[in-house]
Amino acid sequence: MTTERFEVQREIAAAPATVFAVLSDPAGHVTIDSSGMLQSAEGDPVEKVGDTFIVHMDREALNDRPMGKYDVIVNITQLEPDALIEWTISTAERASIGHLYGYRLAPSATGALVTSYYDWSQIPQKARELGIFPVIPETALRATLGILARTVE
Repeated sequence: MTTERFEVQREIAAAPATVFAVLSDPAGHVTIDSSGMLQSAEGDPVEKVGDTFIVHMDREALNDRPMGKYDVIVNITQLEPDALIEWTISTAERASIGHLYGYRLAPSATGALVTSYYDWSQIPQKARELGIFPVIPETALRATLGILARTVE
């Protein structure tokens, strides 16, 4: 059976609201990205399901597919202030294929238990056949949590 979801956790010594402020801000996504693909972002902090922002990407950071620079539209699919944020991505030319990224936050004795996840279980068969999923490895989620901790602690 193939894994179709990564989920990693880390205790972070900051309140869930502090962590959520970074995760709901488009610039925060760029700040904590461990892949090097996120170059900059445009848009206001998100507040509800359906909010969007644009991220300017550079796939050459991974050196795995010759995509160069491109933009993605981040579309918020779930949002509970200080507790949950989830999104999918699309482009101006292509609708989302259904892979999801997200964070769950829970209060803890040290601040927040942060769970990062990446789920591609709902992508269509045609996308599976491309052989590009997962787009990022589980280690990238772990590294991003480390950068998030460094940013807010």
